Amino acid sequence: MWKKCIKTVKTHGTLENIKSYLFDPSYTSSIKWIVITIEFVLNLYIIQTVKYTEIDWKAYMQEVEGVVVNGTFDYGKLKGDTGPLVYPAGFVYVFSMLYYLTAFGKNIRVGQYIFMLLYLVNIYLVFKIHERSKKVPPFVMLLQCFSSYRIHSIYVLRLFNDPIAVILLYLSVYMFLKNKWVVGSIVYSLAVSIKMNILLYSPVLLIAYITKFGIRGTIKHITYCALVQLLLGLPFLINNPINYVQGAFDISRVFVYKWSVNWKFVPPNIFVSGYFHTLLLAIHLTVLLCFTATWIKYLNSYAKMKQIEHDLKPQLKKKKININMDISANLFLLPMFSANFIGIMFSRSLHYQFYVWYYHTLPFLLWSTPYGNKFRLIVLGLIEICWNTFPATAFSSALLHVCHCIILYGLHRYRYRYGSIKKNR
Repeated sequence: MWKKCIKTVKTHGTLENIKSYLFDPSYTSSIKWIVITIEFVLNLYIIQTVKYTEIDWKAYMQEVEGVVVNGTFDYGKLKGDTGPLVYPAGFVYVFSMLYYLTAFGKNIRVGQYIFMLLYLVNIYLVFKIHERSKKVPPFVMLLQCFSSYRIHSIYVLRLFNDPIAVILLYLSVYMFLKNKWVVGSIVYSLAVSIKMNILLYSPVLLIAYITKFGIRGTIKHITYCALVQLLLGLPFLINNPINYVQGAFDISRVFVYKWSVNWKFVPPNIFVSGYFHTLLLAIHLTVLLCFTATWIKYLNSYAKMKQIEHDLKPQLKKKKININMDISANLFLLPMFSANFIGIMFSRSLHYQFYVWYYHTLPFLLWSTPYGNKFRLIVLGLIEICWNTFPATAFSSALLHVCHCIILYGLHRYRYRYGSIKKNR
């Protein structure tokens, strides 16, 4: 056995092979389990040595306790220390399970271990997506997994609901890439039922439905999504539909200036102004419209390529020919991740836990721009610094917007070229 191990090391441990494992995106799957194993050990170490910080977990437990203990299904009466319940029904079901698994929310350590497993699932799904895109060099994913204190903190030291929504989102994206659209639509709606930020992907998903299925097929998939929301929310809708809709899908909520990561250079009175929110929404929609024509081209091509792949699959399988997945996957991923990024860029406020909304998509977006690798890594590093600056300052907020503008400009510059979805190494 030792002779085989030594022979394997000698065979794969050459300088050329090491370079391939680090810089060739086609080797992404080769390092997946190595990264997950190291992350498992790292997260165990963090849980054992770094003190847990209470922020929202207690409030989550108080909110779901109103349902599981008191039997209250009126959303207007479900509250915690941080205020009323403001998440859709899926949140209630998931955190009700966590309520019982953690001894009524009191065994924080068990909750941390559960969120550690969720983090590992998240890493696995991110790798599966990157395996199909073959765009981002493996060394970037290594750096990203091990270098972010903030992301590890959000998962295992804070126990926020955002990671659960993002995990379901990545699962739905992976299902879409595998051409399992019904499952993808259901899982996507489940993600929305945890937190509404997942709706930032919806403009591109709507275009993807139309280009692949036409109007009738689009209506069918939207119906699947709506049925999930209806079934999950039914007990609350029956009790008090107005309170449920207003509480779970409140888009007029005003955020606290103190926790804003992205607008600290704006005076507090402007930050809470309705005019400022309207302006951000208008810019958000305008930028989406600027990219829409290109996204339609990409998704039309994606639908055609997937159809060709489906038609030829039996023949290719018979002849043992593998299909190159990277171009077709990128035609779908680039619009999806770009739409989410644009929504985050013009968000009314970003709190620290919102970093997970786009953290694992940033390398893909940057490697879809014309910039060099060193510059891309610098941008990733600066973004990490901004999110780790606590409390946020006017400078860190402004720097974050500069980094976002750099990424947006890079995406804009290549938006009419299919070259932007080829491998950039």
